[in-house]
Amino acid sequence: MSGNQTPPNIPTLKTCSEIAEPKYGGFTRFEIELEFVQALASPLYLNHLASQKYFENPDFIAYLAYLQYWAHPLYIKYLIYPGPTLKNLELLQQDRFRVDILSPEIVKMMVEEGIKKGAQGPGTNRAN
Repeated sequence: MSGNQTPPNIPTLKTCSEIAEPKYGGFTRFEIELEFVQALASPLYLNHLASQKYFENPDFIAYLAYLQYWAHPLYIKYLIYPGPTLKNLELLQQDRFRVDILSPEIVKMMVEEGIKKGAQGPGTNRAN
Protein backbone atom coordinates (compact mmCIF):
# COMPACT_ATOMS: atom_id res chain seq x y z
CA MET A 1 0.00 0.00 0.00
CA SER A 2 1.38 3.37 -0.92
CA GLY A 3 1.83 5.96 1.81
CA ASN A 4 0.03 8.68 -0.13
CA GLN A 5 -3.39 7.04 -0.23
CA THR A 6 -6.31 9.35 0.36
CA PRO A 7 -9.63 8.32 1.86
CA PRO A 8 -12.31 7.35 -0.65
CA ASN A 9 -14.98 9.80 -1.66
CA ILE A 10 -18.19 9.61 0.31
CA PRO A 11 -20.86 8.24 -2.02
CA THR A 12 -23.69 10.54 -2.98
CA LEU A 13 -26.84 9.74 -4.90
CA LYS A 14 -25.14 11.13 -7.98
CA THR A 15 -21.95 9.10 -7.61
CA CYS A 16 -23.83 5.92 -6.72
CA SER A 17 -25.82 6.10 -9.94
CA GLU A 18 -22.76 6.81 -12.05
CA ILE A 19 -20.08 4.31 -12.94
CA ALA A 20 -17.35 6.87 -12.24
CA GLU A 21 -15.87 5.06 -9.24
CA PRO A 22 -14.22 1.69 -9.80
CA LYS A 23 -16.03 -1.28 -8.31
CA TYR A 24 -14.33 -4.19 -6.56
CA GLY A 25 -16.60 -7.21 -6.65
CA GLY A 26 -19.52 -4.83 -7.18
CA PHE A 27 -18.63 -2.61 -4.21
CA THR A 28 -16.96 0.78 -4.01
CA ARG A 29 -13.75 1.30 -2.07
CA PHE A 30 -15.78 3.33 0.44
CA GLU A 31 -18.14 0.39 1.05
CA ILE A 32 -15.31 -2.12 1.39
CA GLU A 33 -13.34 0.04 3.82
CA LEU A 34 -16.49 0.82 5.84
CA GLU A 35 -17.29 -2.89 6.17
CA PHE A 36 -13.72 -3.74 7.19
CA VAL A 37 -13.25 -0.92 9.70
CA GLN A 38 -16.56 -1.82 11.38
CA ALA A 39 -15.39 -5.42 11.74
CA LEU A 40 -12.53 -4.09 13.86
CA ALA A 41 -15.07 -3.38 16.63
CA SER A 42 -15.09 -7.13 17.37
CA PRO A 43 -12.39 -8.36 19.77
CA LEU A 44 -12.90 -11.87 18.36
CA TYR A 45 -12.10 -10.63 14.86
CA LEU A 46 -9.02 -8.81 16.15
CA ASN A 47 -7.89 -12.07 17.76
CA HIS A 48 -8.45 -13.88 14.47
CA LEU A 49 -6.37 -11.31 12.57
CA ALA A 50 -3.59 -11.64 15.15
CA SER A 51 -3.68 -15.44 15.03
CA GLN A 52 -3.35 -15.30 11.24
CA LYS A 53 -0.28 -13.04 11.68
CA TYR A 54 -1.76 -10.06 9.84
CA PHE A 55 -0.34 -7.78 12.52
CA GLU A 56 3.17 -8.89 11.59
CA ASN A 57 2.79 -7.49 8.06
CA PRO A 58 4.09 -3.88 7.78
CA ASP A 59 1.75 -3.19 4.84
CA PHE A 60 -1.24 -4.24 6.94
CA ILE A 61 -0.06 -2.02 9.82
CA ALA A 62 0.22 0.87 7.36
CA TYR A 63 -3.33 0.14 6.18
CA LEU A 64 -4.58 0.29 9.77
CA ALA A 65 -2.89 3.68 10.17
CA TYR A 66 -4.50 4.87 6.94
CA LEU A 67 -7.95 3.81 8.20
CA GLN A 68 -7.79 6.39 10.99
CA TYR A 69 -9.55 8.80 8.62
CA TRP A 70 -12.77 7.18 9.86
CA ALA A 71 -12.45 9.31 13.02
CA HIS A 72 -13.11 12.44 10.92
CA PRO A 73 -16.68 13.80 11.23
CA LEU A 74 -17.26 13.39 7.48
CA TYR A 75 -16.80 9.64 7.86
CA ILE A 76 -17.64 8.79 11.48
CA LYS A 77 -21.36 9.27 10.86
CA TYR A 78 -21.35 6.14 8.69
CA LEU A 79 -20.11 3.88 11.50
CA ILE A 80 -22.79 1.83 13.25
CA TYR A 81 -20.70 1.44 16.42
CA PRO A 82 -18.26 4.36 16.33
CA GLY A 83 -17.11 3.97 19.94
CA PRO A 84 -15.69 0.45 19.84
CA THR A 85 -14.68 0.73 16.18
CA LEU A 86 -12.51 3.80 16.70
CA LYS A 87 -11.25 2.66 20.11
CA ASN A 88 -10.01 -0.62 18.64
CA LEU A 89 -8.57 1.12 15.59
CA GLU A 90 -6.63 3.39 17.95
CA LEU A 91 -5.44 0.42 20.03
CA LEU A 92 -4.27 -1.33 16.87
CA GLN A 93 -1.76 1.48 16.31
CA GLN A 94 0.16 0.13 19.34
CA ASP A 95 2.61 -2.76 18.91
CA ARG A 96 1.86 -4.06 22.40
CA PHE A 97 -1.89 -4.32 21.79
CA ARG A 98 -1.35 -6.20 18.53
CA VAL A 99 0.51 -8.85 20.54
CA ASP A 100 -1.78 -8.79 23.60
CA ILE A 101 -4.94 -9.40 21.55
CA LEU A 102 -3.73 -12.98 21.03
CA SER A 103 -4.54 -13.62 24.70
CA PRO A 104 -7.97 -15.19 25.30
CA GLU A 105 -8.12 -13.28 28.60
CA ILE A 106 -7.73 -9.92 26.82
CA VAL A 107 -10.38 -10.87 24.27
CA LYS A 108 -12.76 -11.96 27.05
CA MET A 109 -12.15 -8.74 28.97
CA MET A 110 -12.86 -6.63 25.86
CA VAL A 111 -16.05 -8.58 25.10
CA GLU A 112 -17.28 -8.18 28.69
CA GLU A 113 -16.41 -4.47 28.65
CA GLY A 114 -18.38 -4.06 25.41
CA ILE A 115 -21.40 -5.85 26.87
CA LYS A 116 -21.24 -3.68 29.99
CA LYS A 117 -21.01 -0.47 27.93
CA GLY A 118 -23.89 -1.63 25.74
CA ALA A 119 -26.07 -2.30 28.78
CA GLN A 120 -25.44 1.24 30.02
CA GLY A 121 -27.05 2.61 26.90
CA PRO A 122 -26.07 5.44 24.59
CA GLY A 123 -24.74 8.68 25.95
CA THR A 124 -23.45 7.25 29.22
CA ASN A 125 -19.82 7.53 30.13
CA ARG A 126 -19.56 5.65 33.40
CA ALA A 127 -16.40 3.97 34.58
CA ASN A 128 -18.29 0.93 35.92
